[in-house]
Amino acid sequence: MKRVFSHPLTAIVIGFFLRLLFLLFLPSTAGDTALYETLSENWVGHRIYGLVVEGVLTPVNIRMPGYPGYLALVRILTDLSGEAARFWVMLGQVFIDLGSCLLIAELAKRCCGRDQNSKRVYLTALWLAVWCPFTANYTAVPLTETLTMFWTALALVLLVPMVNQEQAVGAVSKWERFARRSRYFRAAFFAGMATGVATLFRPESPLLLLSCLPVVLWAAFLRDRLARGVRASVLAGLGCVLVLLPWTIRNAVTFGEFQPLAPRYTTLPGERAPLGFMSWEKTWLYRLREVFLVSWKMNGDPIEIDDIPSRAFDSPEERQHVAAILERYNQDSNLTAEEDAEFRQIAQARTARDPLRTYLWVPLERAVTLWFTPRVEQLPVSGSVFPLGYNWDRDRLDMCVTIGLFAINVFYVALALCGTLALWRHAPEARAAVVLLASFVLVRTAFLTTIETPEPRYVLVCYPVVMAMAAQALLAWPKRASSR
Repeated sequence: MKRVFSHPLTAIVIGFFLRLLFLLFLPSTAGDTALYETLSENWVGHRIYGLVVEGVLTPVNIRMPGYPGYLALVRILTDLSGEAARFWVMLGQVFIDLGSCLLIAELAKRCCGRDQNSKRVYLTALWLAVWCPFTANYTAVPLTETLTMFWTALALVLLVPMVNQEQAVGAVSKWERFARRSRYFRAAFFAGMATGVATLFRPESPLLLLSCLPVVLWAAFLRDRLARGVRASVLAGLGCVLVLLPWTIRNAVTFGEFQPLAPRYTTLPGERAPLGFMSWEKTWLYRLREVFLVSWKMNGDPIEIDDIPSRAFDSPEERQHVAAILERYNQDSNLTAEEDAEFRQIAQARTARDPLRTYLWVPLERAVTLWFTPRVEQLPVSGSVFPLGYNWDRDRLDMCVTIGLFAINVFYVALALCGTLALWRHAPEARAAVVLLASFVLVRTAFLTTIETPEPRYVLVCYPVVMAMAAQALLAWPKRASSR
């Protein structure tokens, strides 16, 4: 039995059946699903990457083309479209996520820096990855997370050996030095290409290179190889640019503008982004519940003043002012430029009264919410826990599932923190890798706190790092216990 469970294939098979359970019994969709499918259908059926605007099929760039391209590929291979193709889309995501599990295991092994433990840390990370309910859940949702996580994990697998210290084993021949240098530059270039492919699915993916390449340069500088680090960084950037070049050229030809990524504010031609309203939200919004009740209703549905929490107002007068704006807005559910300007004035006044709230406390609250959540947004679970007595009487199973998933999430994150500290203390040769991975997580988290609708699913792209570091903690635990 021990031999069976120590084989990677056993973990992969169990991981497959866990994801198959989500696919067969808990499939889900999101607001973006229909948009991606429409883009894909127009792309395949009419050779136009666009949407129908005022009765005319119009080219757009409101979403990166990676996921619609994946949907188009599935449609071509299966000769199905719409809901009929969703099963095959999600089944493909099951296998892609299992590939991510193998990459996570490889990432943990490459971070370890201890050859004698490489197999153990590989298996530990693999089991953590295949059992993770959050990444498994998103294989049954037609969204970008599964594919973005795969390409992100691949890029990190390539980048980590570039910063780890090389083990000196006797004299190194000229050809061996040449081979190492070639591997170093190839890893940089392909890491850049993997980041570019990830960017085709999620436009913020270049943050990976922006956070990791300074660490590559730092590690090269410490080894008196700064020039080599600079060349590798240039190659990584070139690899990313080459992947994005066709999309950039398409946007330049179609729209007459330099747009290598999707626009910050995803508006259709002729639409105006409610920038003042967004500025006001940044002074108080940090929970996904309020995104549903307020943000996603803007310019489409009425917004009720009672759905906005009290922390959004500094005084009764301010609440009355917002209520008056919403009363005018609710007449046609379309925010005018004048109403948006009023929200901007309220936001500026709130920020002037308490700048730390806007620039520090609300972003910190968003970061905590993004990381420490039960992640039930794509499950038939309400996520409600408080008040305890009411929710216990209303639906005990719902409450227990929510608390259980919250505990699992905390377990993974806490274990990753412990593993990071353990690797830093007990493997000095791997400290640069720890800094590289930590930089990626911190920079991405900081960016996510600035976006208009912070969704917990955006953090899943960091989970390859979480699981790779968690494996280090489980590896170090029995060794510390045996040394006592």
